[in-house]
Amino acid sequence: MSEKQQSADKELWEKVVVFCRGMMENEEDRSKMERFFPQFVSHAFVDGEYHIGVPGETEVEWFTPLYSSLIARALAAAGSPVSKVKFVVDAESAPVRPAPKMYASSIRGDAQPVQRMPLFSSTLPLDPLYTFENFVRGPSNSFAYAIATAVAKNPDTNNYNPLFIYGGTGLGKTHLMESIGNYISAKRPEKSVCYITSETFLNKYVEALANASVNEFRARYRNIDVLLIDDVQFIAGKEKIQEEFFNTFTQLMIYNKRVVLTSDVPPKDLSGLESRLISRFQQGTVVQVEAPSYETRLAIIKVKVKAANLVVPDEVQRWIAENIRSHVRALEGALSIAVAFLENSPDIELTPDILRHLMKDLIEEEKSLRNLSVNEIIARTAEFYGVTVPAILSQERTQPLVTARQMAMFLSVKLTTCSLPAVGKAFGKNHSTVHHGAGNIQKRIDVEPELMSALEEITTRLGRKMSDVLE
Repeated sequence: MSEKQQSADKELWEKVVVFCRGMMENEEDRSKMERFFPQFVSHAFVDGEYHIGVPGETEVEWFTPLYSSLIARALAAAGSPVSKVKFVVDAESAPVRPAPKMYASSIRGDAQPVQRMPLFSSTLPLDPLYTFENFVRGPSNSFAYAIATAVAKNPDTNNYNPLFIYGGTGLGKTHLMESIGNYISAKRPEKSVCYITSETFLNKYVEALANASVNEFRARYRNIDVLLIDDVQFIAGKEKIQEEFFNTFTQLMIYNKRVVLTSDVPPKDLSGLESRLISRFQQGTVVQVEAPSYETRLAIIKVKVKAANLVVPDEVQRWIAENIRSHVRALEGALSIAVAFLENSPDIELTPDILRHLMKDLIEEEKSLRNLSVNEIIARTAEFYGVTVPAILSQERTQPLVTARQMAMFLSVKLTTCSLPAVGKAFGKNHSTVHHGAGNIQKRIDVEPELMSALEEITTRLGRKMSDVLE
């Protein structure tokens, strides 16, 4: 291929990436795209089709439904329509080669990916940048980090098994889980490692039922050394898959295999999950990853600035750490915006007023708290008051429970974009009950200092500021 053609192909792919990123509806989808697109190691037109090379059959199976139609639309928008976008195995793709930048001034740095090891055939790709070395520790996550490293370094022991990591969106649960997988894959390549989301586990089971291949499905997941299950809360309320998961989990534990799970809430607060599964999760080690403090947020920013060899003034770093509080991905997004401005407008001082203008969407997102769920708020409120989630959701009317219930309603109204009926549904109440309960807390906090202190503590545990709930 000529140098001119290579340049044209690169330019086309960059247009595709920009289009696809613009079509991502939320931060989670954008994060997945940033994580998965580097797996696309080659791009070529073949007989009217656009072939994208990926490392293996698992990636073909995974990425085809996720991105083929979207990339086809992107190509058409770029003036290069094709009959089909097809993911194919690129035999020369291991180790993974970096894809073109997804946006200006990538903040992921020049960290070298870990060597790509043979993984279990049904695993999702592990992010090579999710390593213990790249994880920024602080008071909010140090215990979880210590346990995760112990698990990774001693996969043959049964200590801390299963390991259950819980916490809000974007706080590092998946980073720790995949760090375990990457470490074991690199240090103990004879170990079969399977990383999968509970949603994918469910989809694979449904496919197995449809294809009369349940025995094959069971053989896949019950004969591995390390099982990493992300977002286990997804199977709550789904009886058949819970039965299948319970039997898989039990089989692995009997043979002292490693199991690591993540969730947005602790096991005891997984409503809709069978008690025997909750009991199994609790028999190991349960650790929490909390929202990072200001000091940890600033440390995260400094690590990313150093890794990417960026020049970002200290006052800008401090401003981001102070104003972007929800999760690490939001910090990354804010840093990318600042870097883009600094590179493209070097003659203009990046003042707090300009930062607020540049990041108005991020700040608005912080205020609307799209990533906080009602379930998470209920769980944190129950934790503060020393009661259970089922107790808060019950019909019991003792004064301590009524206060805890109404506090959770108040915070759900203030810290989520859910409508009153949606909040009511989560509590098993109607919207007028939620309106009354939240209003009652609003009145009481003005005259009850202890209740105001409780509100401040719970809000802090949720990683939010008092200005978010008192506006």
